[in-house]
Amino acid sequence: MTATLVQAPVASPVSVARGYRFELVKLVSQWRVRLVIIACWLGPALFVAVISRQASLPVDTLFGRWMHATGWAGPLVILGFSGSWALPLLTSLVAGDVFAAEDRLGTWRHLLVAVRSPRRIFVSKALASLTVIVLLVIGLVCSSTISGLAVVGNRSLIGLDGQLLSPGDAAGKVLLAWACALAPTLALAAIGLLGSVALGRSPMGLLLPAVVALAMQLVQQLPVPVAIRYALPGYAFISWNGLFTGPAQLGPLLIGIAVSLVWVVVATALAYFLFVRRDFTNPAHDGSGRLAFTAGLLPLVVLFALTAGVLTAATGGGSGIDQDKVQRSVATSFAHLYRLQTKQLNRPDVTEEQQQTSAACTKGGGQVSAVGPGNDWRCVVSWHLPGVEAAGSAIYQLDINPLGRYVADGDGPKEVNGFFLVRTPAGDEPNPLWQFDGNLELLPSTPKG
Repeated sequence: MTATLVQAPVASPVSVARGYRFELVKLVSQWRVRLVIIACWLGPALFVAVISRQASLPVDTLFGRWMHATGWAGPLVILGFSGSWALPLLTSLVAGDVFAAEDRLGTWRHLLVAVRSPRRIFVSKALASLTVIVLLVIGLVCSSTISGLAVVGNRSLIGLDGQLLSPGDAAGKVLLAWACALAPTLALAAIGLLGSVALGRSPMGLLLPAVVALAMQLVQQLPVPVAIRYALPGYAFISWNGLFTGPAQLGPLLIGIAVSLVWVVVATALAYFLFVRRDFTNPAHDGSGRLAFTAGLLPLVVLFALTAGVLTAATGGGSGIDQDKVQRSVATSFAHLYRLQTKQLNRPDVTEEQQQTSAACTKGGGQVSAVGPGNDWRCVVSWHLPGVEAAGSAIYQLDINPLGRYVADGDGPKEVNGFFLVRTPAGDEPNPLWQFDGNLELLPSTPKG
């Protein structure tokens, strides 16, 4: 009688597709994730609908002053708020917790037995987080856009150079702005993955994307060189407003997107490196200790330093705000907005070439150099009308922040820009020349030789 040996079947690892579906179901089944999804799909619609019907508007927010005029202003206001607060918090809740949740629940060994591949676990969790984050961003876009169009209407939008954008043009730029904001969102998500892996069950891992985003906001408000601004992975949350000038300020936007994508790749690779080298047999794991610093934080610091060095060589440092840029921007915006006011008053149309608009701007009453941000800028705008010998003039007080955004506040004469309403044949209407927003490109005006 002979004995027959039967070889036990070898269990193969679970496919990435099955692991992805499993991780996605786990994420969506969490009550806080469900609440966040509902909030992103309903909250912006309620906000835009309520604000658009109020007498007072968020004029301190970019495009907030136009929420009564067009439905395309609403999604841009939401984008500005989301880039500063909502998206960092959302990435913290999703990507910042996707690995740490297993540490808190002590389920790593069960998951490894089921999947049998740390690499596939990482890919599945990263893809599931990405899916949920993209779903949240789509909700913010659709909710704010549909509400704005339904409440206010599909009307033209005034850009940041005073030019009137048609509804179709405005729609394309709004969607492109939100698409560009995905790059810094993914950079924060990658930082969240890294924090979730490196810090384990520590609450700091969950908060890391929000803390990093807050630190970047604080740096952006300081008078730092322009290269430092561009080297931060969140600058694309700011540079999208260059799409609403003519010609579009694409340089800062492309730099911001490129820097964000580099951070996505590096932070995700570091998270993967730490994850596959982790000791899953230790149930009390609270992070990778010194490895989390040397292979997690230190490479990101080096990446930032290298990026800032390259951009410093390209931009030459400085604030990027100078007298010539301010004068050109104010003159261009005034020329476009003057035509809008002319149309309101049923006066003969005057082209920008006929106006020959120019601006003379000083800072600090001419007692300081006309460079850098500040609320002490003053511009005198001059223009000509066909058949009129005397040139017209108007005064503006400017408040320019370190990011290159500014608000021009009309200071007379009253019939031009000194009052927020103009009397038209159809009744009083908002005066487009009273106050307007502008945006300066911080890159050098001419290539360096």
